[in-house]
Amino acid sequence: MSNIPKIVILGAGYGGVLTALKLQKQLNYNEADVTLVNKHDYHYITTHLHMPAAGTDNPENARVNISKLIDEFKIDFVKSTVVQIRVQDKKVILEDGTLSYDYLVISLGGEPETFGIPGLAEHAMNIRSINSVRLIREHIEYQFARFKREPHRIDYLTFVVGGAGFTGIEFIGELSDRIPELCKEFDVDRSLVKIYNIEAAPTALPGFDPELVQYAMDVLTKKGVIFKIGTAIKECTQSGVIVGDGEEIRSKTVIWTGGIRGSRLIEEAGFETMRGRVKIDDFLRAPSHEQVYIIGDSSLMMNEEGRPYPPTAQIAMQQGVTCAHNLVASIRNQPLKTFQFSNKGTVASLGKGEAIGIAFGKKYKGRKAAWLKKLIDLRYLFIIGGIPLVLRKGKIL
Repeated sequence: MSNIPKIVILGAGYGGVLTALKLQKQLNYNEADVTLVNKHDYHYITTHLHMPAAGTDNPENARVNISKLIDEFKIDFVKSTVVQIRVQDKKVILEDGTLSYDYLVISLGGEPETFGIPGLAEHAMNIRSINSVRLIREHIEYQFARFKREPHRIDYLTFVVGGAGFTGIEFIGELSDRIPELCKEFDVDRSLVKIYNIEAAPTALPGFDPELVQYAMDVLTKKGVIFKIGTAIKECTQSGVIVGDGEEIRSKTVIWTGGIRGSRLIEEAGFETMRGRVKIDDFLRAPSHEQVYIIGDSSLMMNEEGRPYPPTAQIAMQQGVTCAHNLVASIRNQPLKTFQFSNKGTVASLGKGEAIGIAFGKKYKGRKAAWLKKLIDLRYLFIIGGIPLVLRKGKIL
């Protein structure tokens, strides 16, 4: 019977993929059995999904086959859906089997957080996966076709985006670029189309530089976006949304980008959570479970100010690197490394040729920021797939 430790990684998002890639570099042959589990046979670039959702890019450009990334001699890939995590038994139940582990990495990503808003789960769409953005793109195009048959139905041409965080802002930037094309294709008067961005917080892009936020809002307002900042969505219905003091915005397209929570599987496994996220220790481990690492959207870490780090791709990637290091260290009985987040900067796109960002201690906006966004995308492709992936995907991102 083999005494080789078994490492199981759940989820091939940013954190899971980086953990797997670093393990296959750092582990010697037969030093550990590593299994990566994902419900799709591809990794998708979440920070790119707002483009195919709006119809400004092909969804295929946001995905990379896992087989192109991992070394099959070092990493076993299992395409399956996780059904249950049994921590006490050190087992993971899949829809078509069971895996046992010595070390577990949970990087299952997040789920939309509705904050208890009635009707949101039932009637709103989310930018969360390749399939979800295909649905949004086709739905938007269908609304234009429906309007041509029922020209009195202005609600077909009214688009509501809930949440003015990065995903919401980037999506409406792309959507506002796409609308003129759809108007031309379906022969629709552009003035009939309305894009609302609704945010309960007192500012768009909460926590971001105020000067850059104002620039972003000015750019998007010129593109036709109607902002309702400091206004909460009270209810989502089949007819649209109820906001503020009871105002109804009639719309057949409501897209919710207002936040995420951790995976429900983690709560069901018995971990203590806050909005589905587990407060992990400095080594990225779950409390009282030294063999279980939780990274990405389902992890909760506090910054120096005592506030949770936002669940971004950047932090998930850095967690993946540290997680792999600590797994190797555990196997070799070496000291673990504490996780230290290094903020490399943040960039938000505002549509074609427009963006805002902070990097290297400087503010960027307009075309320079858009180029910076492109460089960040290329850097990620290089990290996970080297020059071949950059050459294959770099021109289209």
